[in-house]
Amino acid sequence: MALFTFGYEGCTIDGFTARLKKTGVAVVIDVRELPLSRKKGFSKTAFAAALKNAGIAYRHLSIFGCPKPIRNQYKIDGNWKRYKKAFESYLKTQSAAVADFAKFSKTTKACLVCFEADFDSCHRSLVGRAVAAASGAGVIHLTATAEIVDRFVPLAT
Repeated sequence: MALFTFGYEGCTIDGFTARLKKTGVAVVIDVRELPLSRKKGFSKTAFAAALKNAGIAYRHLSIFGCPKPIRNQYKIDGNWKRYKKAFESYLKTQSAAVADFAKFSKTTKACLVCFEADFDSCHRSLVGRAVAAASGAGVIHLTATAEIVDRFVPLAT
């Protein structure tokens, strides 16, 4: 089994949900600390409703959101290497949540969702890799038209 990730930047809500349906995603895991968006349809209540209408479940797991001090430092310096190190350190303090989600992800086709289109510049890929390491699953990053196998977590064969 694989865990999916998908960033909604540049997508409409209809296009986003259609892509998830085409992939067979059963549940979206919103990993934004605060599930708010300036983009129509992607704030928590509207997002959950659109997903429900598409037959996809919604869960918000704020524990996998990036803590504000780490986000604020990144806004100041734009240093992805520092951000990644800080967020990975934070994730290590959330080992029980990672293990719980790893167990859950073995039984359902789940997709981690955040704003950023480029998975290599988003914390959701770091969450995905941590969960994959705990579950043995692979990670596949979705775009509007492609599925990209994570190069750091190979799919089990």
